[in-house]
Amino acid sequence: MKIGAIIQARTSSSRLPRKVLKELPYGSGITVLQQVIRRLNKSKKVNEIIVATTTDPEDKKIVKIAESENVKWFRGSKEDVLGRYYSAANENNLDLVIRVTSDCPCIDSELVDLAIKEHLKTESDYTSNDSRTFPRGLGTEVINFKTLEKAFKDTQHDYEREHVTPYIYKTRPDLFKITLVKTPEKLNCPEIRITLDTEEDYVLLCIIFDYLYYENMFFKARDIIQIFQRKPWLELINKKIAQKKIYDTLNEEMKEVIRICELQDLKRAKEFLESQNIAKFTKV
Repeated sequence: MKIGAIIQARTSSSRLPRKVLKELPYGSGITVLQQVIRRLNKSKKVNEIIVATTTDPEDKKIVKIAESENVKWFRGSKEDVLGRYYSAANENNLDLVIRVTSDCPCIDSELVDLAIKEHLKTESDYTSNDSRTFPRGLGTEVINFKTLEKAFKDTQHDYEREHVTPYIYKTRPDLFKITLVKTPEKLNCPEIRITLDTEEDYVLLCIIFDYLYYENMFFKARDIIQIFQRKPWLELINKKIAQKKIYDTLNEEMKEVIRICELQDLKRAKEFLESQNIAKFTKV
């Protein structure tokens, strides 16, 4: 069985452009994308790593990083990320696809291997970390190639192609055997956000790498959590950042809009929404 990790990466991020090219640790000359690749390389179960980027000219920089790290690369559609994943997996004859995003520079190879182990043990079609309990930024998805292929052929909505796996776990979960990896008790910290979407996230990651990287380049998730336990003020740095989500209905989207207004102290905007008879959306 050929197990390949595919890292989706591009420079044109909407909230923080060129984020995968930022340095971690700060001033080290090592990019965020390089950290993801190097940490995945510590996996005992992944046979191959492929960086899947776009055909945009700016993303030649992504290709150069992949080449410098001696991993494979694939260039495909910017909007159709599912198509990019499927083509990269198909071209490299993968049996099992590990989906990792390039904005997770704290990815833990032990947790990646745990997800793969559980996937194979349960003979599942799709396996992921439980995002409700793991810290945000340690996400791993394990997908059988045939499952990815079915999603690629059957999806009909743009958001399903942009986000790769919603067809599997959200639109048609009845078609697949799905497993959620239980969070080890010591890692049950969903309030911790160690992904990279904003400048606030980058500041926090710079601090984490300054604390941990020079003692152990491949520090683990448990090491990060121990720092937060000793220095709980770290959570305040990016506490108000809203994580991107996929919503099924306008009702769900409006709940999130009002929540963000409250989080950002946008009282007049919140009052305006309520004045338009949208108060019902605040009901949980």
